[in-house]
Amino acid sequence: MSNHDETSLYGSDLEEDHQREALFEGQLPVAVYGLGKMGLPLAGVFADLTGNVTGADVDQAVVESINNGRCHVDGEPGLAQLVEQTVADGSLRAVSDPTAAAADARLHVVIVPTLITDEGTADLRIIESVLEDIAQGLEAGDLVVVESTVPPRTCQDVIAPLLAAESGLSVGEFGLAFCPERTKSGRAIRDIRGSWPKVVGGIDDESTRAAALVYDQVTTNDVIRCSDATTAETVKVFEGVHRDVNIALANELATYTDSLEVDVREAIAVANTQDECDILWPGPGVGGHCIPYYPYFLYGEFGLESPLLRTARQVNDEMPAFVVGKLTALLAGRSTTLGDARVLVLGGTYRAGVAETRASPAIGVTETLAANGASVDIVEPMLESFSEFDATPVSIEASYENTYDGIILVTAHEAFEAIEWDRFDDPAVVDTRAVLDPASVGHTVYTIGGRGEFDIAAQTVTTETDTASQPATDGGND
Repeated sequence: MSNHDETSLYGSDLEEDHQREALFEGQLPVAVYGLGKMGLPLAGVFADLTGNVTGADVDQAVVESINNGRCHVDGEPGLAQLVEQTVADGSLRAVSDPTAAAADARLHVVIVPTLITDEGTADLRIIESVLEDIAQGLEAGDLVVVESTVPPRTCQDVIAPLLAAESGLSVGEFGLAFCPERTKSGRAIRDIRGSWPKVVGGIDDESTRAAALVYDQVTTNDVIRCSDATTAETVKVFEGVHRDVNIALANELATYTDSLEVDVREAIAVANTQDECDILWPGPGVGGHCIPYYPYFLYGEFGLESPLLRTARQVNDEMPAFVVGKLTALLAGRSTTLGDARVLVLGGTYRAGVAETRASPAIGVTETLAANGASVDIVEPMLESFSEFDATPVSIEASYENTYDGIILVTAHEAFEAIEWDRFDDPAVVDTRAVLDPASVGHTVYTIGGRGEFDIAAQTVTTETDTASQPATDGGND
């Protein structure tokens, strides 16, 4: 097939307005590979836009669920309705065979996980497997867009040669671009459609142009064209590394709370009213499928020492032990050792309202408690499996029947706002998220970083020429 026909994105002689029209009318079939927490919202948005999307996922149960109009991803506003609507009108369908999705697609969007090996390097086996499947259906003029986060130079050095070798096409007959996924769990559709500018970068100028054309239709925000795919890959890694280092700073500052005898959170909030300061909030560590892994995409791949990045990782990885240490100190004040204690952990997921446990600080908290001899229970309303935790799952209601020496709040789920603290028999409480009011709890509460709430507006005197701003933090450590 020539790459100068009306159903191609890359290398077409067609005017861009006509390419957009072809995209809107479904003449450029789209395949989205990976229908997980980020992939399914992306597939739904593309289906709503183009009316012609095939989603591929190796999990047959996921495929069957989608094809029945059901959404297997919880906690994403609007996603269930979008899946139901686009499946019902034929805009979205799912298959378990990626080669079947690739056979007809002209736009291939890859959004599968990139994990870390035991040696601390990127594990590209999943994405490489998907690309081998795509190559079986790749035709001249097709555009491949990678949204999976990968180490810089992956598109140029790994993906382009692999696609060429497996497809029989030459680099330059198909397009390849990187568009970093800039999406948070719990707000995926909103983020895909315009929370932040889209970033694109191709292995050549034509790939960049074609990708920019596509994502300009997806987002209501701007599209930033990077110099190349490697720059776009680096942007995504830098975003995550910045947060990891910033959170490590906040977590280390939180360790000064007792020595300074100040509310470190108050100090952070006030410091952030100066526009060159933007410190995030401390917490129990850093979890999720992104931030804890991205530093390895730099120092794990390129062999540089990177002492700052490595130290930040160490600081954040040690926070669960720091949290348990604070509970240990509270118990010691009551002449109780951790080895003799029964402890309740509130929350197992890495972030409130998100059913995701990858690298969750709660894993480290329960492991540390159990390793020190504590009997550990955990309340987690969003999970059905608890195999990752050294703890016994209990419901909130059942927890009232037990006597706990200590309680650690790790994840601030909305359901925990209804906890009846007066039904517990005076446990020592560690609040890692600064969401508990000690007066309302009625027990001893230690907050990581300090008291937790500080009303800047109530302490600010404003004039017509001098107005204090609110702190520029997002409370994130996940």
